[in-house]
Amino acid sequence: MADQVKPISPLKNLLAGGFGGMCLVFVGHPLDTVKVRLQTQPPSLPGQPPMYSGTFDCFRKTLIREGITGLYRGMAAPIIGVTPMFAVCFFGFGLGKKLQQKCPEDVLSYPQLFAAGMLSGVFTTGIMTPGERIKCLLQIQASSGDTKYTGPLDCAKKVYQESGIRGIYKGTVLTLMRDVPASGMYFMTYEWLKNIFTPEGKSVNELSVPRILVAGGIAGIFNWAVAIPPDVLKSRFQTGELCCLWTGLRCPARCLFPGAVTL
Repeated sequence: MADQVKPISPLKNLLAGGFGGMCLVFVGHPLDTVKVRLQTQPPSLPGQPPMYSGTFDCFRKTLIREGITGLYRGMAAPIIGVTPMFAVCFFGFGLGKKLQQKCPEDVLSYPQLFAAGMLSGVFTTGIMTPGERIKCLLQIQASSGDTKYTGPLDCAKKVYQESGIRGIYKGTVLTLMRDVPASGMYFMTYEWLKNIFTPEGKSVNELSVPRILVAGGIAGIFNWAVAIPPDVLKSRFQTGELCCLWTGLRCPARCLFPGAVTL
């Protein structure tokens, strides 16, 4: 009889997921800074070029003006939240699968995996929203010319003093709109690709590391293809105070909808 694969302990899963998440933040944060600045840059005046003409222009100008630290601005908030976020993410996905299984051996369809992934997005929003709020404010304040916050703790303190807990969780609905369908797409695509990459007669558990990395990378592309539109709205809404310094608009709603008339 073949030896059964021993399950990995929850603690090891948590530690591995937390370390992997920190590596993800460290590698991806410079691109995330560029993304947020492009999403929230002010509209250019007639006859004037935009602040940033594209990704590479934003990266170059940030590096020249602020150095390498400018690309890592606001990184502490996601670093702090990444371990519990990953733990909650996979807990939500596991719970979503369990709720749809009549017995543990049931194989879920791809729509069911999508639904389980969406539940994962619901669970992570409570952790993601405060971190995203602080991160985005710190990422764009240098470009706005207003150094209002000296760091993540100072930012959290001042936002709480100004708006209370509602200010910390500003953008929760938009974060849900981003993470719920995007998480569903990620987990469904990841499981689908793993099945495609598994040679005939082999188990998914026997997949090589390179194939797993490719599956995860492509699933991440599908994730962001779904997430980008609500993420643009989320970034603009969460940074409404500083966006308005750029644009001269008086409220975050008009940052989202420049033609809107507000009372």
